[in-house]
Amino acid sequence: MKGLILAGGYGTRLRPLTHTGPKQLIPVANKPVMWYAIEAMKEAAITNIGIVVGYTEERIQKIMELVGDGSRWDVKITYIRQDAPRGIAHAIGITEEFIKGEDFVVHLGDNIFKEGIRKPLEYFGQSNAHAFLVLARSDTPEKFGVAIIDEKDNVLEVEEKPENPRTDLVITGLYFFKPDIFKFIKKLNPSARGELEITHAIQKMLESKNYKVMAHVTEGWWDDTGTAESILRANRLVLMDLKSLNKGIIEENVKIIGNVRIEEDSIIKQGSVILGPVIIGKNCIIGPNSYIGPYTSVGDNTKIRGGEIESSIIIGEGTINFEGKIVDSLIGKSAIILSEESLPKGFKFVIGEDTVIRM
Repeated sequence: MKGLILAGGYGTRLRPLTHTGPKQLIPVANKPVMWYAIEAMKEAAITNIGIVVGYTEERIQKIMELVGDGSRWDVKITYIRQDAPRGIAHAIGITEEFIKGEDFVVHLGDNIFKEGIRKPLEYFGQSNAHAFLVLARSDTPEKFGVAIIDEKDNVLEVEEKPENPRTDLVITGLYFFKPDIFKFIKKLNPSARGELEITHAIQKMLESKNYKVMAHVTEGWWDDTGTAESILRANRLVLMDLKSLNKGIIEENVKIIGNVRIEEDSIIKQGSVILGPVIIGKNCIIGPNSYIGPYTSVGDNTKIRGGEIESSIIIGEGTINFEGKIVDSLIGKSAIILSEESLPKGFKFVIGEDTVIRM
C-alpha cells in the first residue's frame, strides 16, 4: 500500500506566517505538522510515500529540506509537483502514475490524528470498500465536507460544506482508496470555488451503485491546523501526552512543575518558573526571572528574559525580552519582542498582511 501526503495550498488563514513557507511546516510541540503524518504512516508500515507539493520553488525547497528523502523515518519519499491549488481531488488525480494501481491512503499534511492511521487502515482492509473515510464529530460541520452513514457505517451520501448540514459527522483529512477513485476524479468539473472536490468524486462513486464506500468515526481527537487557533489547540492536545525529560542545565532557584521537556544545550536561569506541560527546544536561554506556563512550545535557539508566556508557540530563533504576559500566541521564526520604557508611552509596530493583534 502507498501513502500520499498533500502539502499544497497557500495557507491564507495563517498569514503572515505562510507568506514565505508552507503551513505544513509550522511546528506543533516543536515538530513540523507534516512529520506527524509521516510518522503515522511509518507506524502503519506504509513506507512508500508521495508528497504533493506545489506552486513556488521556495515552498517546495523548504519542504524538501525538512523532510528530505525519508531516511530519517526509514521510508521512501517521492515529491509530486502540483502546478496550482486546484483542490484535493486534483492533487490526488496527478498521482496516478505514482500509485500504479495500488490501494493508497491520503493524509492531508496539515492534519493531526490522535488515533493515527493504523486502526482505520485495518478497518479499510476488512471492509472491501473502494473508498473509506475517517469521520469526526464537529460543532461546525458547515465548514467541512459531511457524510451521511447508516448503522453499519456504509456511506450513503457526502456533501461539501453544506449550508444546512444534516449531520455533525465531518470528513477529516484522512482517506483510503482503491485506484478506482481516479476514473471518478477524471469526470469532475471545477466546483463553484474553482476546485476539483474529492467529495464530488466520492458522491459520483456512490451514485454509480457499483462501488462500496464506508467510514470510521475516529476514536481520538483530530485537528485541522489551518488557522492559528487550531494550531494552538493541536499544540495543547499533543503536549497533554508529553513526558518529562531534561537534557539541559537548570540553575539554582528554578522551579520545574509538571511535565517539562528541555532539550540539549538549553539553560533555565535562576528565578524562573516552568509549569508544564512545556517543551523547550535546543540551545535556548530562559530567564532569569521568566515564567513559562502550560501548553507552551519554545523552539530551538530562543532567548526569553523576564515576562510570562502561556499557551503559545514560539517557533524559534527569536528573542523575547518583554515584561508583560503573552498568551494564546503564535510567534514566528526569528521574531523579536522587546519592552521599551519611554515617555510618552506608545506602541510601535511593523505589521504584516493579514496580521491580527489583540492587546
